[in-house]
Amino acid sequence: CLIFCSIMTSKEIRQKFLDFFASKGHTVVPSAPMVVKNDPTLMFTNAGMNQFKDIFLGNAKAPYPRATDSQKCLRVSGKHNDLEEVGHDTYHHTMFEMLGNWSFGDYFKKEAIDWAWELLTEVYKIDPKLLYATVFEGSEEDGTTMDMEARQAWLKHLPEDHILLGNKHDNFWEMGDTGPCGPCSEIHIDIRTPEEKAASGLSGRELVNKSDPHVIEIWNLVFMQYQRMADGHLESLPARNIDTGMGFERLCCVLQGKESNYDTDVFSGLISKIGEISGHRYGENAQADVAMRVIADHIRAISFSIADGQLPSNVKAGYVIRRILRRAVRYGYTFLGLNEPFMCRLVQQLVDDMGEAYPEIAKQQKFI
Repeated sequence: CLIFCSIMTSKEIRQKFLDFFASKGHTVVPSAPMVVKNDPTLMFTNAGMNQFKDIFLGNAKAPYPRATDSQKCLRVSGKHNDLEEVGHDTYHHTMFEMLGNWSFGDYFKKEAIDWAWELLTEVYKIDPKLLYATVFEGSEEDGTTMDMEARQAWLKHLPEDHILLGNKHDNFWEMGDTGPCGPCSEIHIDIRTPEEKAASGLSGRELVNKSDPHVIEIWNLVFMQYQRMADGHLESLPARNIDTGMGFERLCCVLQGKESNYDTDVFSGLISKIGEISGHRYGENAQADVAMRVIADHIRAISFSIADGQLPSNVKAGYVIRRILRRAVRYGYTFLGLNEPFMCRLVQQLVDDMGEAYPEIAKQQKFI
């Protein structure tokens, strides 16, 4: 283990996040369905903020000033399409969970940063020396200056050389061409071993946002304070909002000291079950390992989609789910010798792993 002596389970990691923000006055809200039925711009929920979109756009009043959740998301179509990478590397997924906390015109940057720091270093016990934060440097084009408010908030927790400036591409979040937007502050962690650090001769600072698999972003804090108008200029929002997102599988990988998301207990039960069904042992054959990762990922996406009302079909969202199902079956048939229906045999394991957090899959297990 790179960071800890005692390892938290994924269930504990998820619950600690929700309990922490509940203790800070946030309403714990259920995940919205992964399948989107009432928004022509989206087929699937692809970010934690989707269910709050109308609040951010000013079309609806927030029923609570603060919220927190773990949102099930799917990214396999449109701009976020990682399907062909899934299984071949250790960190791309179709379905994933996004942990988030939200403020609707209530608290702002200082509290969001202070609480993120408290959760990571005091609750999850991450070594503060491993953490880096990025701050928006400003944009001449938009007439915005460096985000001094966020920088000052970070200086309370981090030395100056662990705070980096980021450009509009990395550190300014926008929902679309128009609408609410604002600077963001990413939290990165350096999980390289001492040997890897010595061999590279580079500090974590030099590897932030450089696609190093061991210096990774774990949390993005978005400060929505502007409205992008149709002509491209920015206006200040009357109510400033907080929108954060932390990838759950990636957080589990960090906290459990693993090299791969698939080595965490988020996936280990499913991979073990696939091994039992196929007679293959994970870690012994590269092609079989890819197939096992593909199936472990895809059973989650398919099952949650069905539970949320989208069956595999040959049109639109249903076609996306059918494509995921066919890909899983093809990998099982080609590389694991699975010639009989096998996806159905994995549903019980998925319910054991995730049914407590997402009761809809337990309720619909037989149908799935």
